[in-house]
Amino acid sequence: MIERSEAQTANVAEEQGQMASVIATRWPFSVTVALPAFNEVDSIAEVIANIRAACPDAEVLVVTDGSTDGTPEAAEAAGARVIRHPYNKGNGAAVKTALRQAHGEIVIIVDADGQHDPADIPRLLEHMMTYDMAVGVRSRRSHASRTRSLGNRLLDQFASYVAGMELDDLTSGFRAMRRSVILEFVHLLPNRYSWPTTSMLSLAKAGYSIRFVPIDAHPRSGGHSYQKLFRNGVKFILIILRIVMLFNPLRVMFPVGLVLFVLSIVGYVLSLATGGPLLHLPPSTVMFFVGAIIVWMFGLLAEQIVALGLGKRD
Repeated sequence: MIERSEAQTANVAEEQGQMASVIATRWPFSVTVALPAFNEVDSIAEVIANIRAACPDAEVLVVTDGSTDGTPEAAEAAGARVIRHPYNKGNGAAVKTALRQAHGEIVIIVDADGQHDPADIPRLLEHMMTYDMAVGVRSRRSHASRTRSLGNRLLDQFASYVAGMELDDLTSGFRAMRRSVILEFVHLLPNRYSWPTTSMLSLAKAGYSIRFVPIDAHPRSGGHSYQKLFRNGVKFILIILRIVMLFNPLRVMFPVGLVLFVLSIVGYVLSLATGGPLLHLPPSTVMFFVGAIIVWMFGLLAEQIVALGLGKRD
């Protein structure tokens, strides 16, 4: 009994040693490739096989978000670890589950529908020794339409301004993230489809390093009406503003106050131009000037609150 126990102990130690050295032959960190999936039975097995070919030592984790078409069984048969949501919560909720349950130090999110090419995974991983996030930036031909491509570029430019750094392909879901870093912000990620925008802005505003890696992706099927594009654009702008207000409120509130201040001067100049007395301040000037002061004061107060919050987090 003692000899068998020692042999078993030796085997267990050997297996643990092998698990600890996973990835060490190529990457100095462990990797989890996570696939949020909802009714992707037709593509999931092929995607998993391609991931295995591109990154054979990685853990493959599939979070099925209330799938009813056999996706969990197909993923398990393909060799993935599967976590099941009892009902559909949203793509973002599946990503949050994957981030919390992943075993790897680096987590890569890949679409289960085959939009992303797993062969690009090593291109993201090669930057993860230096960066905290590596984002796959889709080429123009990877977008479903020129209208959507233009809308994404405008959102990128707006986000780059409010974030104070150059950002690219804000909505790309194909990215590698340092798990210890992204878990700081997992509570901010929405349960639906805007988690890529929120995660990128959160890391950017918190001062983490982001790398943008050009890739080619298969365009999503299905058309996009102008009404839907406009609605999504407004939604993403609100997300950008919300994240910036959490980390750097003056980036938004200072320009708003500046506009009000300029309007107060314009109102005074127009009053003089129409024959008003030099020392008389028209109501519009007073209103805009007081509004500018209030916005700036609130911005400064919000900035101090944010600084205190970030100090406690550190």
